[in-house]
Amino acid sequence: MRAKTIFIILITVLITVFLMMNTDPVKFDFIFVEKDISKLVVVGVFTFIGFILGYWTGRPKVVVSTYDDKFDNTHKTDQEKDGLTEEDREYIS
Repeated sequence: MRAKTIFIILITVLITVFLMMNTDPVKFDFIFVEKDISKLVVVGVFTFIGFILGYWTGRPKVVVSTYDDKFDNTHKTDQEKDGLTEEDREYIS
């Protein structure tokens, strides 16, 4: 197994053990309501949100490059690149 896979398994086991140790209810204040909620639910939800935000901010960005095969690479001729007509070329030379 690769090191990344072992690291992910280790983190998952540690989070699971941590969640199972914290199952007692706590008083959680919402804006208008006060509820008794299990620490397991609170920590689990915020851990999940943290993983989602971490993936979202760390994912690779899609960059369009002239070397990508995914996109249409229609090559322009020399005349199309500089925008000169034949008449302009004759005048310049």
